[in-house]
Amino acid sequence: MAALVATSMGVVREVLGDSVVDEVDEPIVDYIANVLADQDFDFGPPDGHGIFDALGELLIDARCVYDREHCLEVCAKLCEKLGSHGIVKPKQAVRSLAAPLRMNAGMEEEKAPKKTEYIFDAPPLSSRDKAKIERNKRKEDRQREAQYEMHVAEMEALRAGMPPVYVNHSNVGGSTIRDIHMQNFSVTVGGRDLIQDQTLTLAFGRHYGLIGRNGTGKTSLLRAMAQHAIDGIPRNCQILHVEQEVTGDDTTALQCVLNADVERVQLMQEEARLGQQLKDLEDETESNQSVDKIKDGLDKDAIGKRLEEIYKRLEYIDADAAEARAASILAGLSFTPEMQLKNTKAFSGGWRMRIALARALFIEPDLLLLDEPTVVTDILHLHGKKLHAYKGDYDTFERTREEHLKNQMKAFETNEKARGHMQEFIDKFRYNAKRALLVQSRIKALERMEHVDAVVSDPDYKFEFPTPEDRPGPQSLASGFVSNPCISSFMEAPSSLPIDASFGYPGGPILFKNLNFGIDLDSRIAMVGSNGIGKSTILKLISGDLQPTSGTVFRSPKVRMAVFSQHHVDGLDLTVNPLLYMMRCFPGVPEQKLRSHLGSFGVSGNLALQSMYTLSGGQKSRVAFAKITFKKPHIILLDEPSNHLDLDAVEALIQGLLIFQGGVLMVSHDEHLITGSVDELWAVTDGKVGPFRGTFKEYKKMLTT
Repeated sequence: MAALVATSMGVVREVLGDSVVDEVDEPIVDYIANVLADQDFDFGPPDGHGIFDALGELLIDARCVYDREHCLEVCAKLCEKLGSHGIVKPKQAVRSLAAPLRMNAGMEEEKAPKKTEYIFDAPPLSSRDKAKIERNKRKEDRQREAQYEMHVAEMEALRAGMPPVYVNHSNVGGSTIRDIHMQNFSVTVGGRDLIQDQTLTLAFGRHYGLIGRNGTGKTSLLRAMAQHAIDGIPRNCQILHVEQEVTGDDTTALQCVLNADVERVQLMQEEARLGQQLKDLEDETESNQSVDKIKDGLDKDAIGKRLEEIYKRLEYIDADAAEARAASILAGLSFTPEMQLKNTKAFSGGWRMRIALARALFIEPDLLLLDEPTVVTDILHLHGKKLHAYKGDYDTFERTREEHLKNQMKAFETNEKARGHMQEFIDKFRYNAKRALLVQSRIKALERMEHVDAVVSDPDYKFEFPTPEDRPGPQSLASGFVSNPCISSFMEAPSSLPIDASFGYPGGPILFKNLNFGIDLDSRIAMVGSNGIGKSTILKLISGDLQPTSGTVFRSPKVRMAVFSQHHVDGLDLTVNPLLYMMRCFPGVPEQKLRSHLGSFGVSGNLALQSMYTLSGGQKSRVAFAKITFKKPHIILLDEPSNHLDLDAVEALIQGLLIFQGGVLMVSHDEHLITGSVDELWAVTDGKVGPFRGTFKEYKKMLTT
């Protein structure tokens, strides 16, 4: 072997030249010679391509050759010279058979006996072992429930500890809070750092949109700001986070907004109470001249004095104009005068969220935090535990960010190339005494060189809806309502059947009468209409969650239907992780199959093993999608599916729905989702459902006109 290596080394020096070989590090030259001397080395064809495939990149990087073509030429020469020394051995020629050869000729025709398979069964569990396993399961369940209850208690304590936000009448000339400067702050939830060492300035009068992927900490940041948990927020700064809809009760929408002015409510209640006391005192005085005080010791003069103070304060805070201002705000949010006098419990979730927004606008806090902004002037992008500020709206943000990423990539590549050249020089001459000073200067320059971060791209989202393998025939796909046959042309698909159905909630008026439509596996439909018109009610009628007041709804037993509710979180067991939740929903299914299905909606790795109460709203939505689609539904009903999803997730949802080979009927206000995933609009208006012949933009334009 030593003789072959010596011969190989001589050939290398002969072909490359002594001057070139002497400039290359000795270990590299030794490695090349040893590879070529290896008896098992495949030199390939006689043109040296085998040498090029194995050593070409090393020869180019070590500056032994100029470029690729020069390297191919050198490899061919090496192969030729090594062949002349007997190192390159010719391969044996391959001979074709003149006729097919039967490999089992002469062998016995009897089949070889099959190898016996041994199945090793685990020893059967005793009743004691089974009881022990059950006890351990119950113990784990109790521990998970205790952790969840502790989490809920902590959240309630945080909400209770939030500074009260109400109409502040102390600053008559306007808010004294201007810009807010938050420096070197971090946000941590459950021991996990979401934001690290960031500085943020919010300028007075600006509208910021906080964007970022689900789970990055957007809502956690808003909550921390609302709780004044970040240094730099003035203690007297009123921050209102509109996170939940108002509770439905017997309070009217108008009074619910007026109740946000706590001082006004308290003054008016005290005025009514003192007025009644004064009336009682006057009645007793008329019957008994000696009575000039009531039970609590107040006399007429004291009551009159306090009432005078109350009237002055009510006049000062302009209490008489409060009702008109509240009504104006509600009217701006599409509440008619009749709707303003309805109880909040009579409104749908979307309308109750509008009431919460009206309360916030009525309060006029120093800083208003909304989870779903629509009009912004600046963008705050949360990515990689860092906040990046961008001027302009979302379109401007996308253009600016794309340009920024391109520049960052160029800077990173330039920086890495310069570092690579310096490191290559250092490695090459590290032990060369003649160039020791140059090596030291390169090392110092490398240490001083600014570090440029690599561009880290977010992993692609995916929504992979499983394809139903058992597609029913067209006559068995109907799911809908049909009134009289004279209007059956509304849905011309063969799946439509003449069914008469109407609906109204018990004790209330008929909401829908003589509905007429159907859906099948080719349907791509979005129902549009104002909040509270009954779109979600129609979905519940189709799914069977509600039954028609009269008539029937035909649902083929062969059709599997999946329903995504806008309140899907209520149906999730937040005490467990997504994988355990799926295992409980589908017992007996192999764990790997459930993991794979969760992964098709982006719930994979550690995320699938994380307690669901720690997940963001968008991550919980993806778990809900995985649960409802596991049995491969033929038709999917979606009620506001884009709620809580970030922009990338909505785009992935659109792509998933386009590929899905089944029917889709959705209720949504998301223009991008509707235009990207459906091809038909149904308009819901005043107890009727009808097709809208136009685009979603045209529908919105029609509403404004």
